[in-house]
Amino acid sequence: MSDESRTPYPNQQRHDEAISNLEKAVKSRDRREKAAPLGVIFATLAVLAVLVGGIFFLATYDGSKSEDQAKDQNSESETPQGAPLPDGPKQPYGQTVKCEYPPKQGEDSHGVQPPENGEVQTSGTTTVNIETTQGSIPVKVDASKSPCTANSFTHLAKANFFDNSVCHRHVKSPQMGILQCGDPTGTGSGGPGYSFKDEFPSNGVDDQQKEQPMTYPRGTLAMANSGPDSNGSQFFLVTKDTQLPPKYNVFGTIDEAGLKTLDSIYDKAPDGDNKPADEVKITSTKTA
Repeated sequence: MSDESRTPYPNQQRHDEAISNLEKAVKSRDRREKAAPLGVIFATLAVLAVLVGGIFFLATYDGSKSEDQAKDQNSESETPQGAPLPDGPKQPYGQTVKCEYPPKQGEDSHGVQPPENGEVQTSGTTTVNIETTQGSIPVKVDASKSPCTANSFTHLAKANFFDNSVCHRHVKSPQMGILQCGDPTGTGSGGPGYSFKDEFPSNGVDDQQKEQPMTYPRGTLAMANSGPDSNGSQFFLVTKDTQLPPKYNVFGTIDEAGLKTLDSIYDKAPDGDNKPADEVKITSTKTA
């Protein structure tokens, strides 16, 4: 098809500006990737979805679609649905796995010692009741998915590491609903002074799937991170089905009482990537 026969865009300047804005957003995302847990996804996903949706509409506009049809098309592109998470690791665990928790250079441990390096069981669950100023959030930590993560989390809970820490981040968008906690500094950059490797679902997908969004379902308990094998103490609780690449260790679930607390926090929270509307402070974590 020749250039002369193509249907022109309804507004070429808007199209060019949308492309430019998308490129700037991608570059900004890359710069932030190492700076904030989940920043590569949470801070830009909603913006990118809107920009991509707008570009898709402009590039395919042929003058024959009604306004309502265009709105439906744009809305669908803003709320993509990811594939389900895999059932488990591609290579099943044995009865135990070796876990290592090396020191993280330059990070304050805030008085906590890392778990012991060595073999950890890959079965069993532990109930942890996360008490907050907004209500209780009971969770079930499952060693069968991410055993080193489960071991670290229960270790920190028993050491009262999370006590008096603020859940510093809440994300509310068409693609996700999460509350992020576990940073003793409340800034998004703190941790326990050690790190550990990525587990499930990273070990349950092929390399080409690791950048593709998947659905972290409502009620999931997962780790935040700032890049490969950078797990520490920050974790997030999934209030609604959330679209993310399979890069964040899943290590448990949230019970119904906890989801009610999270729903209340979600309903009051502002849209976008912000702090919760009302401070959410962890007052204690009790294991059972």
